[in-house]
Amino acid sequence: MPSVQVISHEPSPPTTTLGYALFATRWLQAPLYFGLVAAQGVYVYKFFNELWTLVLRCVTGQATETYVMLAVLKLVDVVMIANLLIMVIVGGYETFVSRIGLQGHRDQPEWLSHVNSNVLKVKLATAIVGISSVHLLQMFVDVHHTSRHSLLWGTVIHMAFIVSAAILAYMSGPMAAHGERAAASQPAAPHERRAEATVAEKAVVPAQSASREDEPSAEERVRAAGFPARKLLEDFDSEYPRSFDRETVARLGKLDFVGAGRNVVFVGPPGTGKTHLAVGLGVRACQAGHSVLFANAAQWAARLAAARDAGRLARELAALDEHPLLIVDEVGYTPFDDETTALFFQLVAHRYERASLIVTSDRPPGRWDEIFGGPSALAMVDRLAHHAEVVRIEGDSYRLRRATSSAWAD
Repeated sequence: MPSVQVISHEPSPPTTTLGYALFATRWLQAPLYFGLVAAQGVYVYKFFNELWTLVLRCVTGQATETYVMLAVLKLVDVVMIANLLIMVIVGGYETFVSRIGLQGHRDQPEWLSHVNSNVLKVKLATAIVGISSVHLLQMFVDVHHTSRHSLLWGTVIHMAFIVSAAILAYMSGPMAAHGERAAASQPAAPHERRAEATVAEKAVVPAQSASREDEPSAEERVRAAGFPARKLLEDFDSEYPRSFDRETVARLGKLDFVGAGRNVVFVGPPGTGKTHLAVGLGVRACQAGHSVLFANAAQWAARLAAARDAGRLARELAALDEHPLLIVDEVGYTPFDDETTALFFQLVAHRYERASLIVTSDRPPGRWDEIFGGPSALAMVDRLAHHAEVVRIEGDSYRLRRATSSAWAD
């Protein structure tokens, strides 16, 4: 059986020294974003200063209803400006300076998963409209102390913000759709794929619709994946296995392997947490915007066999391309004949260097000749192991330990 190869980054395309130098100038913007972080701190101070003044005046009975309403609107105004700042800081840095690498993080903002210059401009415009609305409402609440001239121009400026935001949102739709059509029209070669590429640039991901509202939410993707239970990487008891590569799993949690179309194989005795880790990566992938399917090896075999018997195996494999990540659980618990092995070979070969597989097994790929029979077994393992990350887990069964502890407790 072939030995498993360690993942290595593909060489970067040749670039001129001048091009590198020009590209490096983007770091000149980094101090600007850190300056905005300081401005964020100023608004935090302003918020609590206004809040403290409001509380003192309410406690001492000096606050009228109009004052309280205006003070609360000031607090809302500060919060909305702070929201605008955080979008500029995080979104701008991610778009124009360097990727932050929050993919899969459970606290990742929803808008950051598909941020680009168009999305950022639209969100900033809507945030400005919201801030302008609060300012205009303050004028109307304190109308007795606001001149008609100020009310008129405040309303005109607010309407100008609304119109400009609507025009910007309208223009960004066709621009985004044009960009997606242009990307889809260019064929993607395996040597051009990089771990840093976005999901929309991958050949394995179908063209996305221009309307983001039609896309399923993270929870809908989790439910559609077919996980046996919802398990998170953060809940894995990493202290229990005797041997466990925590750094590798932490790196896999960034989901770069999904974008690069690479595979992951969890190997270990029963009850050591292989399925937990596979599901945890799958849930994180769903949260990052990827579509995932989970089934054990026997269920995948039955699904592929049914498609073959119906004469639609090729269509079934093509339909699975809609899912950048497939999880095959419990490889090794049931041996497969030559025909079933050939089906698994077609699945692995179809997704080779195009989309990702996570496989859990009680034995390493070098011993899969004990599971899969026929001449296609060697070729299947060769394709699966290439660009694969193999994580070995050693230890006793966690379930058996808990069962034994419960028995003693009784």
